[in-house]
Amino acid sequence: MTGLAAPRIRLLIAVSLLMAATVTVAVMPVPTPLQIRAWAQSVGVAAPLLFLLGHALVTVAPVPRTVFTLAAGLLFGPLLGVGLSLAATMLSAVLAFGLVRRLAGGPLRPQMDRQVLRAVDARLRRRGWLAVASLRLIPAVPFSVLNYCSALSSISFRHYLAGTVGIVPGSVAVVVLGDALTGTTSPALLAVSLVAAAIGVLGLIAEARFPAPAEATSR
Repeated sequence: MTGLAAPRIRLLIAVSLLMAATVTVAVMPVPTPLQIRAWAQSVGVAAPLLFLLGHALVTVAPVPRTVFTLAAGLLFGPLLGVGLSLAATMLSAVLAFGLVRRLAGGPLRPQMDRQVLRAVDARLRRRGWLAVASLRLIPAVPFSVLNYCSALSSISFRHYLAGTVGIVPGSVAVVVLGDALTGTTSPALLAVSLVAAAIGVLGLIAEARFPAPAEATSR
């Protein structure tokens, strides 16, 4: 009986905690998007600086950056939001590339013998910045994973950094979407978001149809 009672007690505790959390969330007032932005503005210059630093450091790890990009638009509006998102993303990409190449490149690079990783390395080596830029345009390709793979490949840092501009269309679109949550976004900005998304799609189509040069190198 004791062995059966313990799991039941744990289950009861878990259900009780879940119910208590649900009631708390239902009772507590939820701030509106405009109230959230007003709070961020009331903090002053510290808010964007802390956001920039937190975004850059957290996304060095395999953490999706979409949440931060959306929050940039919600908290700071389209112009400052885009600037903070792009700056933090570039800084994160540089940090991830440098750390992985310096600290893990030696012991991990032999693992590139695996077929998939060999293919990624070959693609980056042949097409350099264009390969990175095209992969940045694909939402399904995790930001951090591409950072790590690039660091373990033979691509040069300057080509990697140049290719990271592929984040711009998607970032602009998501930041404007975050700003739209406040209900104050102009139709012109929504049009900018659609144009940015269209640029990303056109980039993918061009990348798929443009043949990779066999002899090109990123070195």
